Amino acid sequence: MDSDVIVIGCGPVGALAANMLGRAGLSVLVLEKELEHYPLPRAVHLDHEMMRLFQTAGVIDRVEPDMIATDGHLHVGADHGVIRYMGTVGKPRPFGWANDYFFYQPELEEHLREGFAGLDSVELKTGATFTGLEQHGDRVAVTFEEGGEARTLCARWVIACDGSRSTVRKALAVALDDLQFEEPWLVVDAEVEGPVAFPPITGVPADADLQRLSVMMCDPARPATIVPGRRDHRRWEFMLLPGEDDTEMMRPERVAELVGAWMADVPHRIVRAATYRFHGLVAEQWKVGNVFLAGDAAHQTPPFFGQGMCHGLRDIANLAWKMDAIQNDGADPAILETYQPERDPHVRAVIGAAVDAGRYICELDPAKAAARDADIRSRAKDKAGETAHDLIPAIATGIIAAGTSGAGERFVQPVMEDGRKLDDVTGQGWRLFVRDDTVAGEAEGVTRVVAATLPDHGAVMGWLNANRADAVLVRPDHYVFGTAADSAEHLLASRLTMLRANAEQPA
Repeated sequence: MDSDVIVIGCGPVGALAANMLGRAGLSVLVLEKELEHYPLPRAVHLDHEMMRLFQTAGVIDRVEPDMIATDGHLHVGADHGVIRYMGTVGKPRPFGWANDYFFYQPELEEHLREGFAGLDSVELKTGATFTGLEQHGDRVAVTFEEGGEARTLCARWVIACDGSRSTVRKALAVALDDLQFEEPWLVVDAEVEGPVAFPPITGVPADADLQRLSVMMCDPARPATIVPGRRDHRRWEFMLLPGEDDTEMMRPERVAELVGAWMADVPHRIVRAATYRFHGLVAEQWKVGNVFLAGDAAHQTPPFFGQGMCHGLRDIANLAWKMDAIQNDGADPAILETYQPERDPHVRAVIGAAVDAGRYICELDPAKAAARDADIRSRAKDKAGETAHDLIPAIATGIIAAGTSGAGERFVQPVMEDGRKLDDVTGQGWRLFVRDDTVAGEAEGVTRVVAATLPDHGAVMGWLNANRADAVLVRPDHYVFGTAADSAEHLLASRLTMLRANAEQPA
């Protein structure tokens, strides 16, 4: 039987797709080549927006208990003095969650699979290896091998979440745009029975707890990152120096030497040590017919701001609400043409910031590193109060009312007086927030919320005031469609026009 969507790959990105699409009532087949999820940690960080997406997907209660909220990022210069601090202690949480969370990927994958296991419209096939596809009109025939036999099943859409070496991307002959960043690093995960022993660091802010920060040592002797983790998990990333061999650096004795310097007498066990090339790569095409690339299949980001997996989850949120609108509300399939135009510039901006950070982090010349430190410190006043979420730009084009205040930004999620978050009070989907009952505007498929009645300490009203608006229309992925003064009727009409286009049915 045909599916609405075939998802290829069941890592966190594919698993979120199954949850979101399945909850929307679409029939989803997930093909995963491995029999069990990967047992070792890979991605370790996500941000507040991902926690909000887990809310949307109905899995937040599963994933949150196994995560640790932390306090931001600290960059340390060649002289072991602080050069950049992106801390969050004591700062507002406009999106309802902490800015940074660390997790253990095998646990996250298990929770996400448990989330869609209870959905009748989702089927997971493990041990199913993708081998090819053909597109015929509005259907995609996917061939895969299962139990030694070749099988073919069809779907309206295919989402490839099969990683950086994506066989789907290769089958589509999609090239990667190389953003000219490649550096070799050794990644070490360990179970640690105590605090990490940092070297003396000068200029650490009074509110900064090194055990709760992602710390980047921009030391030309050997750049390194130390990040916290849930419970006893810790991660180190060490840049490989010129002439160092990957295999030699992964030897247990060498790994123990590198990590041991940070552990003093603290008992610890190495879980994994692997070398990686940190890349900045973006697929030239994210959509070929009815096949979509998502996650690492579409882009690869240097890890310096921990946005790699976050990008992939944003991809899914973008696709899921549009597929839902097409399948369930009669929206024009052409709205999926906005997928890459909305996401690609967003991804490139963040990769650009990560590459820029990577280039200064990876400086191995002591004199240039000292000059770098002086330059960053001289500009520190301009970035006072900076946090990592400031690096995420607004959507600039696509299904937004461009030119209206706040269009393309992520909308706030204040915490209500009773402790609930905004999305839990108003529900998901399209939402129109109006200042009060005098602001006109209602539409089928859009929840109208009067900001003046929300027990949210005035956060939504404050957002409207800051944007000089009386109404804001928010998309299902929590990005602002647009704002309006006095009346929202033209804003709602613009939404309908963009969704319907040539569709025969109302959206």
